[in-house]
Amino acid sequence: MTGRRIVFVCVPLILLIHLLAYRIVGARKRKCEELAIPMCEDLGYNTTYMPNRFHHDTQKEAALEVHTFWPLVEIKCSPMLKFFLCSLYAPICDKVYGKELLPCRSVCEQAKAGCVKLMKEYGFAWPKKMECHLWPKKTPQTLCMSKPNSEPNPTASSWPTDNAGSKTTSDSTKKGTDSVVVGATKPTKKGSEIDKGTSQHPFLSTRQGSEIDKGGVSSTRQLGTCKCSCQSPFVQRKLERSVAGVYNCALPCNASYFTKEQKQFATTWVTLWSTLCFVSTFLTLATFFLNTARFGYPERPVIFLSGCYFLLSFGYILRLIVGEEAVICDKDGLITSETTGPALCTLVFLFTYFGGMASALWWVLLAFTWFLAAGMKWSNESISNVSQYFHIVAWLIPSVQTIAVLAMSSIDGDPLSGICYVGNQSKDSLVVFVIIPLGIYLALGTTFLIAGFVSLFRIRKAMREDGSSTNKLEKFMVRIGVFSVLYTVPATVTIGCYFYEMTNREAWEESIICREPPCSKESTKPDFSAFMVKYFMSLVVGVSTGFWICSMKTVESWRKILQRLFTFKLRRSQNAETVALRSTAKTTV
Repeated sequence: MTGRRIVFVCVPLILLIHLLAYRIVGARKRKCEELAIPMCEDLGYNTTYMPNRFHHDTQKEAALEVHTFWPLVEIKCSPMLKFFLCSLYAPICDKVYGKELLPCRSVCEQAKAGCVKLMKEYGFAWPKKMECHLWPKKTPQTLCMSKPNSEPNPTASSWPTDNAGSKTTSDSTKKGTDSVVVGATKPTKKGSEIDKGTSQHPFLSTRQGSEIDKGGVSSTRQLGTCKCSCQSPFVQRKLERSVAGVYNCALPCNASYFTKEQKQFATTWVTLWSTLCFVSTFLTLATFFLNTARFGYPERPVIFLSGCYFLLSFGYILRLIVGEEAVICDKDGLITSETTGPALCTLVFLFTYFGGMASALWWVLLAFTWFLAAGMKWSNESISNVSQYFHIVAWLIPSVQTIAVLAMSSIDGDPLSGICYVGNQSKDSLVVFVIIPLGIYLALGTTFLIAGFVSLFRIRKAMREDGSSTNKLEKFMVRIGVFSVLYTVPATVTIGCYFYEMTNREAWEESIICREPPCSKESTKPDFSAFMVKYFMSLVVGVSTGFWICSMKTVESWRKILQRLFTFKLRRSQNAETVALRSTAKTTV
């Protein structure tokens, strides 16, 4: 397979993976909004989410389609039709449940039974996307939308098993909880109130043990026998944020999981390595521009990789220049979460995220060019002729990733390093936008690298059998081997640190907010050294790019340019002195 074909295969594949990931996260990122579709405003609930299951991004789009059924609703062919349509196009958004709610199959069957004959008389068929077999049956284990008194013997639907394995059973009314059962016509506890903004309504039961505050969302939650609530260092605010399932809870700007001394050390540590990375990559780029012809393919991707780390390190340094609060703090004094601002936060994110992802792709292309040269026997000119495709891949895919994060408003602040990135507070975003792409790039690059080394060893064996000298080839193999280790090891460790953070974040949060009796969880804090290793490994590759230019040729290039500058200044000084002497002589005469 030629290099051009490989590029044409890899680009659509990687873009498809990110598109699927984007859609998966998009489905999880639905946010509640006030119901504004006229036909659905009198059904007993007042919040919905967009996009809906028919991919309408706004309620206006959904209203245009759902109102095409208005004649059927007006003639009342079925008393269940209006509720069924609204449950599809503008479903209830419950912040406690946090998942998609579908209409019960019985609701669909009643709506279809009353209207399908009339529709056939006028030449219309029941829409395939609304067929009743697509919707769940109401069972004790299934939660679905059902209108009050829609069944002769309505039964309560149960919530799925929670983290501790406990269930909210269908006889929650007997326990006296403040819950409203699916299918019930009124609250099950006498005197319980349904606030206008709450997630309680006649079509949905709330989680057992949760409390609804005046803001309309759960401020506590039940985790087995443990009652979880917002506790220090987290603060309670009326915002659509949650910590381990507890809503209206967020981390303030001046707080973190770590001590003040650890934060100070982290700042010093990040400053040290970002500065070294910045200096090393700057010298590498400057050396390249002194003599661009010296760095041809297959080694040239090292220069572009160095440029990406230059951007990455500049993002860290920018945070040091403007200050942590200007980057990660929002207008409410909280750490930014699921946002695209403020401006400095977005700017730091662009440098760090785009630079990091582009560098990973240039590593893949570096390994690929080595494979083309060693395994496919491509000449430097042949590789250079297709280099435009390398640039398309290396700059387009990270751009798509960056745009996807911005479109999903998934930028958040890191309270330890003080930079804005993605996945610092969202496990889903960390997996989709960081762990998966970095893992794919590392696997691809390693595959090409191994294939290239196998080919180089075969060439070396053949040259020895012919009696040819292998010194130059062996030196080249050593340089490739050393640089490969300097990239693959840090990249692997960095992914491991992200994975550690992803798997343990919920335990760290629960150990803080679930400390109230009868369950006082043992404090579980993140390993500070793991974060220091992550920052070091994410920057050390940029430092190591200076290894590639360490040679006498580099020294000679800098000596020549310095000599030219010195000679130019000396000549300029001499010319100035000559002009001054001539001017003095004329004045004397």
